[in-house]
Amino acid sequence: MRRIGLVVNPIAGMGGRVGLKGTDGKVAEARSRGAEPRAPERAEAALSALFEVVDPAEVELMTVDGEMGVAPARAAGFSPTVLSHPDEPTTAADTEHAVRAFCERGVDLVLFVGGDGTAVDVAAALPETGGPPVLGVPAGVKVYSGVFAVRPAEAGRIAGTVTETEPAEINDIDEDAFRGGEVETELRAVVETPVDDRRQDTKQLAGGSVAGLAAGVAAEVDPERTYVLGPGSTVGAVTEELGVSGTALGVDAYRDGSIVVTDASEREILDAIDGDPDPVVIVSPTGGQGFVFGRGNQQISPPVIEAATVEVIASRRKLEETGALRVDTGDPALDEELRGWHQVRVGRFERRLVEIV
Repeated sequence: MRRIGLVVNPIAGMGGRVGLKGTDGKVAEARSRGAEPRAPERAEAALSALFEVVDPAEVELMTVDGEMGVAPARAAGFSPTVLSHPDEPTTAADTEHAVRAFCERGVDLVLFVGGDGTAVDVAAALPETGGPPVLGVPAGVKVYSGVFAVRPAEAGRIAGTVTETEPAEINDIDEDAFRGGEVETELRAVVETPVDDRRQDTKQLAGGSVAGLAAGVAAEVDPERTYVLGPGSTVGAVTEELGVSGTALGVDAYRDGSIVVTDASEREILDAIDGDPDPVVIVSPTGGQGFVFGRGNQQISPPVIEAATVEVIASRRKLEETGALRVDTGDPALDEELRGWHQVRVGRFERRLVEIV
C-alpha cells in the first residue's frame, strides 16, 4: 500500500497571468485583476495521471478539506482520507499543519501543489531527520526548486512509481526584487525527493552553479582519504574551495588539507594512493566532447581508475552542451565496464543520471 499525503496551495500561481510575478501578499490585488485559481486544476491533472499508473485500491491518499486537497482528489477519482479542515482563507500554517499530520501517519510521499513558497512551507513542517520525500506539482509563479516535476501529469506518474530518492534544494526568491527585474535566489532547505528525469533541476544563476557544486564536493571531503583531482576549471573550482593551489591542466593528489603531489604522472598517482583502501578520483567531462577519461587526463590510467571510487562532476550547462558522456581509457574491457548510467554531481546536493556511451 502506497501512502501519499496531498496538500494544495489553492492561491498558488494566481499572480502570474495578471502580471504580478507572484502571489505572496498579493492575493487581493490578483483577484481584483481577474485572476482565477489554477492550483486545484493542476492538482487534478497530477492525480488523474497517478490514477492511470496505480491501482487506486493500492493507494491510501490523505489530504486536506476543500480546495486544499479533497476537491481535486475526488474529481480525479480518489476517495481520500481528510485529516484537517482549515478555515477560509487558507494560510501557510494550514499547509504546515497538514504536512505534520501526514508525517504522523507515516506517509511514503508528500505531494504538494504550489510554487517555491509552498515548498518552503512544506519543508518547514518536516521532521529534522527521517521525514518522507516530497514532490512538487508546479503551480506557482516561482518554481526555482529541484523538487518539482516538469509538468503536473509527470508529478502524478512519478508519485505512482517512485522507488529511489535523493537530496534536492528548495530555493525561494525575493518577490519584490523579482518584480523589479532581479532574481535573487536563497537556499531555504534540502529535502529528499524522487530520483526521476521527469523532475526539473534546481534553477540557479549560471554564475553560481559551479561555485555551489564545488562547495558541495569540498564539504564532503574526508581527511583520511586521498583525492585525485583531474584537470579543468570545474575541478579547479573544487581545489580553490579546498583552499589549495592546484594544476589547471594537470592532475594533482590531495589529502588532509594539502596537495601531496602536483602535476602528477601515472606512477606518482599510484604511489600517492598506495595504502589508501578507498581513494577518490574527481573528474569533469571535457566540454563539448564529453570525455570523462582519455582526453587530457591520461595520467588517470586504468590501474588508477580500478583502484579508486570515481566521482564525475559537471555544471548543468556543461551537461546540456555535452549530452552523453564517453570514455577512452585505452583498456577496452574497462571502457565497457564504465559504460551505462552514472550519477553525475551537478549541484551542491543534486545529482543527475547521465549515460556513458
